Amino acid sequence: MSVGSILRKLRKNKKTKKAMTSMFALSIAATVAVPSIAANSSEGLGYVDPTKNTNPGSSGTDVETYRVAANSKTGQPEIEAAKKGVLKVNGKKFKDLNGNKKLDAYEDWRNPVSKRVADLVSKMSLEEKAGLMVINTHVPIADPADGKYVKKDDPMIVGKNMRYVIFRQTPTVDVIAKYTNQLQELGEASRLGIPVVVTSNPRNHASTDYTNISASEGQHSFWPGPLGFAAAGDTEAVKEFSEIAAKEWREAGIRKVYGYTADIATDPLWARIEDTFGENPKVASEMIYNVIKGFQGEKLNEESVAITVKHFPGGGARDNGLDPHFVEGKFNPYPTEGSLLNYHIPPFEAAIKANVSSIMPYYAYPSNDSADQGLKWYSDDQQFEEVGFALNDAILDGFLRTELGFKGYVNSDTGAVGNNAWGAEKLTPEQKFAKAINAGTDIISGSSEPELIVKAVRQGLLKEEAVNESVTFLLTEMMNLGLFEDPYVDAQHALKVVDNPAVDELAYEAHLKSVVLLRNDQNVLPLKDAQIKNVKLYVEMFPSGKEDVNSKGLIEAIKKQDPSIQITSDLNEATHAYIYVKPVQSNWDNNPRITVGPETGIANVDRIVEIQKTVPTITAVNMTSPWVLDKIEPNAAAVIATFGTKAEAVVDVIRGEFNPAGKLPFALPASMKAVDNEVGDVPSFAPQEDPAYAYVNKSKDAYKYGFGLSYPKGKKIIIKGKGEE
Repeated sequence: MSVGSILRKLRKNKKTKKAMTSMFALSIAATVAVPSIAANSSEGLGYVDPTKNTNPGSSGTDVETYRVAANSKTGQPEIEAAKKGVLKVNGKKFKDLNGNKKLDAYEDWRNPVSKRVADLVSKMSLEEKAGLMVINTHVPIADPADGKYVKKDDPMIVGKNMRYVIFRQTPTVDVIAKYTNQLQELGEASRLGIPVVVTSNPRNHASTDYTNISASEGQHSFWPGPLGFAAAGDTEAVKEFSEIAAKEWREAGIRKVYGYTADIATDPLWARIEDTFGENPKVASEMIYNVIKGFQGEKLNEESVAITVKHFPGGGARDNGLDPHFVEGKFNPYPTEGSLLNYHIPPFEAAIKANVSSIMPYYAYPSNDSADQGLKWYSDDQQFEEVGFALNDAILDGFLRTELGFKGYVNSDTGAVGNNAWGAEKLTPEQKFAKAINAGTDIISGSSEPELIVKAVRQGLLKEEAVNESVTFLLTEMMNLGLFEDPYVDAQHALKVVDNPAVDELAYEAHLKSVVLLRNDQNVLPLKDAQIKNVKLYVEMFPSGKEDVNSKGLIEAIKKQDPSIQITSDLNEATHAYIYVKPVQSNWDNNPRITVGPETGIANVDRIVEIQKTVPTITAVNMTSPWVLDKIEPNAAAVIATFGTKAEAVVDVIRGEFNPAGKLPFALPASMKAVDNEVGDVPSFAPQEDPAYAYVNKSKDAYKYGFGLSYPKGKKIIIKGKGEE
């Protein structure tokens, strides 16, 4: 089946909803706490502790609604109401969102969005406007016996008038749908019936620090990480993925992405490289453009999921990998003249060209120790105002809006206008909020304190006109997404959408294309059919986990994918070995490191070397960072780079079912000395970089950006289920 026909088939699966003739309130009895943000709180910085079971359960009922079907002949959009009445005017139906039994301009879907928004802003109190301008993590009630994931007097939606929330858990999509429906019912029940925008970090990939999923039933489709897409170099595949993911997200009721990451991976020590599209600005720009077009469409509409590209003006320019989530990394250094405009800004220009809905600035401030970056200077003797990007008028209003022409809204990073407001630490909370909003930030993440905006207005720090401008941006997004007419979703249909073999096939192809073959001594790969009966493969994973659980899982995956492979647990009788090395560094450790050893979770490097010296060893390494491989690479017979890749896809590459074609999305450093010598604000291939930076193997191949091997010419490339290519 062609890609086009698969996508057409997906689009035919319109959501089906049961029409309800009665409207009644959802009784919600359990509690949910507003997450507090202490100075050292990881939760306030957008983190969920993966060791804690915070996921809600899968039982429960859904919200009951009254539905009006769409009618293309009359222009009637689909309308669904749970708490408010529906008005009939001249044969057309509208939600009576404020319950006054009159059709107000903002309730009339026939009006231009600008007119609707202006009318609604005029009706909102300052407290309601302020509530719209803060966003924070919302935690569903875990495993509720009555199926109610949200308290009826929820302190964020009801108590604080908040309408943007961040959802970080990973239950099945039917549970997400029920949870988002219950949030929407609370929004609809409010004075003006303003809906809720549920936001999430990307949830179709493995992730070290953020929303981490794997291929499992009832979850979103599972794809390689952004680095894997960059390794494949297939921008069309990125758009196909984004269109598919958007459908999955909206059917679960999540309508905004905190992503994707447009940062350029110029400092190899930075722990967030996993979230990027690598170190090439051209590739990252193409990927970001296609992600936005896939999720949002040509124009934001009721089928879209809004994108918040991050982290303007680029988070990859670091000092020894230190991240501005922490005070040690609070600045962006630009030691190379023009590096900001040449390398870090192009992906954001691509995002603006694609009409991205919003942009997120990073925590850091631009350092005045930098070389000249070609921007208008802040003052006669200062290139930059050394204040965090979310509070930086010259960067946001002056550069992003005036120079780059951005017309969407600005969403601060989580806590960036709070405890992480670098350069503004001495300001009061009200002053920080006022400075950020006056600089061009429209919604403040990591806060459940809209009262600070109210106080800032009443103290004369902030004009209500500035508040109105930000609220206009936000309500425009909501209107364009169709949330005022129909914010509700069908939980069972959401399950059907993610249970799609055609999508799994496309995702698997993306996994295959992401694999990079770095070494293949004496063509040890592929393990051909003629020799496989004589192969005895020893398998081990590093880190292996307790009681070798992860190795057992890898062995089972290999056996299931290719039963012809003989697995042995005895290294002495093995003819070959396959080891899968998964180093890890977390950004929350605040300890940048990329050597492979106990410091990155690989407790027994000597065991890896022992295996490699005993039998020809295929060594696969999961590249969430550009690891220094000088200890585990030299003795391998073959080396494979993966990027959140399914184990089955690596097996198919090893067996020759797919000829590897991926290319490194970043260079791999020769040693820590090479890392110490690198320039942190430019890619490895930039003329300012050390030409000896990249690792060189014993075959004299340099693991530079874009390096990757394939099998000898004439080898067939086969994609499972799709035939030969």
